[in-house]
Amino acid sequence: MNDTETAFQRHGHVPAPHPEARAWVMEMADLTQPDRIFWCDGSEAEKEALYAEAVRQGVLIRLNQEKLPGCYYHRSHPSDVARVEQCTYICSETEVEAGPTNNWSEPKAMRSRLLGMAKDSMKGRTMYVVPYLMGPHGSPLAKVGIELTDSIYVVLNMRIMARMGQIAWNHLGMGTDFNRGLHCLLDLDPARRLICHFPERNEIISVGSGYGGNALLGKKCLALRIASALGRKEGWMAEHMLIMGVESPTGEKSFVAAAFPSQCGKTNFAMLVPPEEFKGWKVWTVGDDIAWMKPGPDGRLWAINPEAGFFGVAPGTNAKTNPNAMRTIQRDTIYTNVALKPDGTVWWEGHDDPPPAECLDWQGRPWAPDSKEKAAHPNSRFTAPMVNCPNLAPEAHDPAGVPIDAIIFGGRRPNTVPLVFQAFNWSHGVFLGATMGSETTAAASGAVGQVRRDPMAMLPFCGYNMGRFFRHWLDMRKSIKYPPRIFHVNWFRKDGDGRFLWPGYGQNMRVLQWVFGRCRGRSGAHETPLGWVPRFEDFNTEGLAGFTRETFEKLQAMNADEWKREILQQDELFMNLYQFLPKDLIFQRELLVARL
Repeated sequence: MNDTETAFQRHGHVPAPHPEARAWVMEMADLTQPDRIFWCDGSEAEKEALYAEAVRQGVLIRLNQEKLPGCYYHRSHPSDVARVEQCTYICSETEVEAGPTNNWSEPKAMRSRLLGMAKDSMKGRTMYVVPYLMGPHGSPLAKVGIELTDSIYVVLNMRIMARMGQIAWNHLGMGTDFNRGLHCLLDLDPARRLICHFPERNEIISVGSGYGGNALLGKKCLALRIASALGRKEGWMAEHMLIMGVESPTGEKSFVAAAFPSQCGKTNFAMLVPPEEFKGWKVWTVGDDIAWMKPGPDGRLWAINPEAGFFGVAPGTNAKTNPNAMRTIQRDTIYTNVALKPDGTVWWEGHDDPPPAECLDWQGRPWAPDSKEKAAHPNSRFTAPMVNCPNLAPEAHDPAGVPIDAIIFGGRRPNTVPLVFQAFNWSHGVFLGATMGSETTAAASGAVGQVRRDPMAMLPFCGYNMGRFFRHWLDMRKSIKYPPRIFHVNWFRKDGDGRFLWPGYGQNMRVLQWVFGRCRGRSGAHETPLGWVPRFEDFNTEGLAGFTRETFEKLQAMNADEWKREILQQDELFMNLYQFLPKDLIFQRELLVARL
């Protein structure tokens, strides 16, 4: 028996034997040479022990347990605060399979390089074996992953974001279909940072980063990049979408999936609280970030949220923008890169509380209201359990999922794009999703505020050729007898003075009500070159102070010159994908040009 195997036996708890999983863990342990191997079981006792160890190591700071029970604070390395798309690779067997919008590397060579970087990287450290389940136990869409990591911060976030521990082994049984994920912190040098996906092997290897989207391998890595490739092969869809339910005063309920790029209001929309004027209306949260969708036996499209928690952006979150999120993060939450107040609570720009007279900023430096830099990083985060959400849908844990009546696409656009319109049909809706544009935000490293194409909000997350991704969307229509209606929204349109024309947040319920009515054949609309658009009289403006017909017309205006520029900008993406682009989308583009 080798030294690693001896350490494994000495550590203690060993799960029920799973020969293939055990053999792989030992292979990776022989490579990385940890001092200890810790098999996570997901128990409450283990949770308390891990938090205590993380505090002892200085990885976490225990917050004020009277004001924020069960909450902890973490600062990441200043160079490691967001997704790094330039370091993210799809290592499919051929470059064509990865497509022109992904970074590609030959899988054998990249894997050899990564394993070379991982060699002996856990000496003096603990390897944590994190078995996790994405999706409700018993769901035909649920997937098992095993992440090996030397970051206790990753372990504690994964137990919030996924169903971690024995439940994963129970779901896997003696099956061999599980995702293999290796994560090594190394020295956090940006020059040695790589996040690589091997779709044919169902494998992820991430080195050199501890940030959520790069290190929580169940998050974007498995739930989107690997799952999108699996979905194409198996006949389902993995999408960067929230899932929410809308219930009318009479008890009618519809479920909506919506795709927005990061920091465009997904979490706020998913947890929306209807305004006072909407008495009897309810909004239910199923998930705020990811949807796995599959045609059901009834001919409808059904969706599950594979996650078990929320990994939300803190700045701008407050009782006005997202009261349900503020309630959710009051307990059992990990705060990352926000400001730390002297009383052991936290603060960020846009918080309900006024700026503190003094605090420590996200890098641990003294901060005061007259400081030139922000107290919290613009991409600072909270990781909170889904069960904390006050309006969590009863169906959130249903293995069957929920039936989707509407799909909404949206982005952050200061001009050109109206508040809301509806696609003419499924193919037109796919065209709307494929040509989405949005201003970049701090969720990804690089320039902020530039408009870029982000098809279906999946550009950074599609695990294969984006042109074939569009084809998969179009082909799915053949399997869906009663397809969802597709809509496009833009909460961020501005007037000539740079002020937002639409109040957003809870008032987005008014758009949602119109969508709900369209799905049930009740809301009126008129035909335009872009699609079906509500008239002022079709839209509920009751109680919306200062909102006039003139404002509504500005919100819904379609300027021909702006749309000519928009089509030219869309051409840049289409030309990049031209040899893989479905003809259906080229036809939709020509139809739009003709209508304009």
